[in-house]
Amino acid sequence: MVGPDEKKIGGLAAKRRRRTWVLVSSLLVMVLIAAGSVALIVKPWTEEFRHGGLTIAAQPTPVTATPQVTPAPTDGPAPSKSGLAAALAPVVGNPDLGIFAGMVSDGDTGEVLFSTDPDKPMIPASNAKILLTAAALLALPPDKRVTTKVVAGSAPNELVLVGGGDPTLTAQPDGKGYYPNGPKLSDLVSRIKASGRKVDTIVVDTSLYTGPSMAQGWDPVDIAGGSIAPIDPVMIDGGRLEPLKDYSPRTDKPALAAGQRLATELGLDPARVRLGTAPAGAVEVASVQSAPLRDRLHDMMVHSDDVLAETIGREIAAATGNEQSFAGAATGINTTLRAAGFDTTGVTLLDGGSGLSVDDRMPPSVLDRVITVAALPNDTGNQGNSTPNGAPAPLAALLDYLPVAGATGTLTDRYVDGDRAAAGWVRAKTGTLDVASSLVGYVLDRDGRVLTFALMSNDRLPGLSRPALDAIATTLRNCGCS
Repeated sequence: MVGPDEKKIGGLAAKRRRRTWVLVSSLLVMVLIAAGSVALIVKPWTEEFRHGGLTIAAQPTPVTATPQVTPAPTDGPAPSKSGLAAALAPVVGNPDLGIFAGMVSDGDTGEVLFSTDPDKPMIPASNAKILLTAAALLALPPDKRVTTKVVAGSAPNELVLVGGGDPTLTAQPDGKGYYPNGPKLSDLVSRIKASGRKVDTIVVDTSLYTGPSMAQGWDPVDIAGGSIAPIDPVMIDGGRLEPLKDYSPRTDKPALAAGQRLATELGLDPARVRLGTAPAGAVEVASVQSAPLRDRLHDMMVHSDDVLAETIGREIAAATGNEQSFAGAATGINTTLRAAGFDTTGVTLLDGGSGLSVDDRMPPSVLDRVITVAALPNDTGNQGNSTPNGAPAPLAALLDYLPVAGATGTLTDRYVDGDRAAAGWVRAKTGTLDVASSLVGYVLDRDGRVLTFALMSNDRLPGLSRPALDAIATTLRNCGCS
């Protein structure tokens, strides 16, 4: 049985090579949250009780904790390559890693400090979302919203629910569904009723998306397992049957289920719902909008949400002139990254960026390079960073979407047992399939140096490989190694 961020699929990594990276400076202001330690010093009170001879401690002065957001040090010494290699040798040699490939870079200079098989295409699992998020930040405005609308149908008393690519619509009675700030079905219902239109039939239009709704390398058992739903352009709470549960079983017909729920809320028989298309130039009756892209990217990364990833991948497809399909999303992601100067040699995406496909491949060098570019300082003093070709890019935001070790998202229950030295210091995206685990992110080492990393394990069950990957990240935190 697998836990959060784990998918029941198998397969081994292919063997390919890629070209060497060209490292170019880029921009970032990196911040780390550090809460200062406080100590209470209690001085004895000299006055004694007349009876008993007891001395009472004075009332302590109130102390207020002052958490601060401060930049990472600019003068922390970089680890030496030999020192880092010596520190990592015991943990990267752990047989629990199975087939292992990885890269560690200096977040201040971009220099590669350690690598082993860095160009080997590996099963990335959910770390494909690193490339998806980078492409979204490059191709789409951060405040972009997705619209779900209802229009007049071609027959009297017929309305059409038109999928716009948003799976975050909720039907929860209090409007608080799985996705924070998701649009409310109740708002659509209220606006339809306010229009005064009579309705006895609901048509659901899914024509925005083309091609299959399940990708190559996905296992249909993951629908009931709660990892995925068929990718339709309109869903309620990502197709979850239990709307507030991460790994709830999903419906296998999410768009039709959304139309049926709309019908029910309007007092109609769900049997009066069918799939179809909206007539050209149809009059809009009601609409609702998703949260901004920046919020959806955060939710997708922290919780490793595959459905949300796939729909954002189709937004990238549309923005790059591709059809909104698995193939179009993959093409859009690769095209966007290459245009920004990233070498995507060795990257194979068979889904739209979720990483759920067992047939996806990418080298650690590609993943580490994206994180490094996001982390590199900005010599001009402006917020942000530059892509390898020198064009301005908002990739620094990607760092804020990464879970915190021992605290948030898919890292909540990791780094909490045994050696907790890396808890709160590592920020990384997890990736877990039955025989593939990966960890990609950054850490501030003991000398105050930012190190980026991409660590990938194939051919081992996650119960073995994930602790072994965490041990590598913890060694980076403890290292210094200068």
